[in-house]
Formats: sequence, C-alpha cells, structure tokens
Amino acid sequence: MIDLRSDTVTRPSAAMLQAMVSAPLGDDVMGDDPTVIRLQSAVAERAGKAAGLFFPSGTQSNLAALMAHCDRGDEYLVGQLAHTYKYEGGGAAVLGSIQPQPIEHAEDGSLPLEKLAAAVKPEGDPHFARTRLLALENTFHGKLIPASYIQAATDWARSVGLGTHLDGARVFNAAVASGKPLADMCEPFDSVSICFSKGLGAPVGSVLVGSQGLISRARRWRKMLGGGLRQSGVLAAACLYALEHNVDRLADDHANARALAEGLRGIRGVKVLSQDTNMLFVQFEPARCDALTAALANEDILLRAVYDGPTRLVTHLEVSADDVQRVIQAVAKHLR
Repeated sequence: MIDLRSDTVTRPSAAMLQAMVSAPLGDDVMGDDPTVIRLQSAVAERAGKAAGLFFPSGTQSNLAALMAHCDRGDEYLVGQLAHTYKYEGGGAAVLGSIQPQPIEHAEDGSLPLEKLAAAVKPEGDPHFARTRLLALENTFHGKLIPASYIQAATDWARSVGLGTHLDGARVFNAAVASGKPLADMCEPFDSVSICFSKGLGAPVGSVLVGSQGLISRARRWRKMLGGGLRQSGVLAAACLYALEHNVDRLADDHANARALAEGLRGIRGVKVLSQDTNMLFVQFEPARCDALTAALANEDILLRAVYDGPTRLVTHLEVSADDVQRVIQAVAKHLR
C-alpha cells in the first residue's frame, strides 16, 4: 500500500517499537519519568529554548500554549487557514475563552503586516478583546514561509507588545528544506509546538518549548486538558528515537516529492501547483477525480483527488523512490 494522504499515516518501525519497550519509566505527572525528562531537555536544547513539555498531540500542545499566553477575554491573531484556527475544533474559543482574530493570507501564506496592525485592538477600551498574541506557521501548503517575513512579523509583534507562538507541526521539514538548524527556526518565537507524529514517524507526541515561566503555565493547562499522563515515557521514547534517527532523512521525503512533481507535470490532466517540502499540491481534472481516486485505490495507492480545490500528496518514510515511480505510472495510465 502506498498512502499519500498524509505523513500522519506512518507506523513505528521495529527499532522504534523496541525503544518504546525498553524505555525507563516513571510517573510524568509527578515529574519523574526519565524518558520524558530526557526528551523535553533534548528538544528544548535543540530548539534553543529554556524548557520543554511533552504532550500527546499537537492540538493539545497548541491549545496549552495559547492558554499560557492569553487570559480569558484576550485574543490572538492567526491566519484564516491556519491549523490552530480552522482545524483544531475551535479549542481556543471553546476551552480557553480566547478570541481568534483571523487574518487573510497573502499568496505565499504569510499574514500581511498591515492587516495584522489593523487588527490590533485599542488598549484599555472595554469594548474590545485584548490583543495578546501572534500565532504563525512556517510552512503553508507545504511551502516555506520566507524567513525574512517571519523575522519582520515577530519583530513587529514585539514592538506592539504581543507574544509570539509558532505552530511548528512540520518545523523540522522547514529546517531541513532551508538548510538551517532548528534553533534558527524557533529563535523568533516565544513558544513553539513541535510535532513528532508526522514526517518524523512517531505514533503520537508533540513538545512545546519556551521559557521556564511559560512552560510552567502550560503544564497546569496540560493537566486540566487531560494531557497529564503517567508512564508516558513509552510514548516519549518513540519521539526520542525519531529525533535521533529520522530528522536528516526528511530530505529523502522532499526529494521524493520533487520527483513526484516532475513526473506528474508531464501528464495531461494534471497541474502541479506547489512543492517545497514533502507536500505536493496538484489539480486534477475535476470530472475525473472520483474515478481516479477509486482506480488508484484498486492498485493499492491511497490519495484523495478533490474536484473543488487542490489535491495534497504527501511523501513520508513509508514512501520510497520506487513507490513514486509506481504512482506516476498509475496516474498516467488512468488519465490517458
């Protein structure tokens, strides 16, 4: 089976499972699980932050970060299509009493500074929520957000007294694609949520990094949100294995995505839209999307060809260079 739907479909390797089985354990709610402690310290050090906190999911990590930055009745500035706003169940508003202020993206995925500035509410006016935070992503539809923009946006945020948070779901992909260390990607932000269950291949897990004070506040919210696990070193061990073995190989996923893009460009009925990392966005002929999805599934190739927008194809550690060629040949055959 070749599954291109997402890089979240990866399963732990035998070596990762062995690391999980043999991990030394404690009680993380009591703060004494040695594997969790080791993971948190390793990620914080690599990210250039003072402290880290292990979470079961990126959604919970992002929510705890927002709640650590903002009080009830505050608001955060966020992209109209950003994951924390659109795809995380409205948690900031529902559970955190934090108002999101969505901003329309520019074509490259950035949030124009003039739109951000216009959205900041007047300080001290009781008519408005208090603007407290800017939340960004550093990839958008698989494309890298320019580093110059990230720096300009976070500099602006600090100049008007806002905190900054990065939803770094694929921050390691961004680091590998740009040839920069993780610390460089994280440096402009007060907090960063780093996910291990996507291209890095762990079954679950994210680490929130930031200052000691922010992580202390996030720890309380994690407990309230149900993320206070006991022998969670079993899960943290998978993330540690991923950190030590699966970061550099993300370049292979990027190369496979480029090869897939090049192969599909030569097929009539396929328009390649973008590819920077392990995500490829294409447009198939709308009238043929359903038939193509079904035909490829019959050949053990999973994707979701959509007729009302771009189709996302994602390479990962379970997709090889040979698999990419098989996909290209199958698409060409069924669109011929």
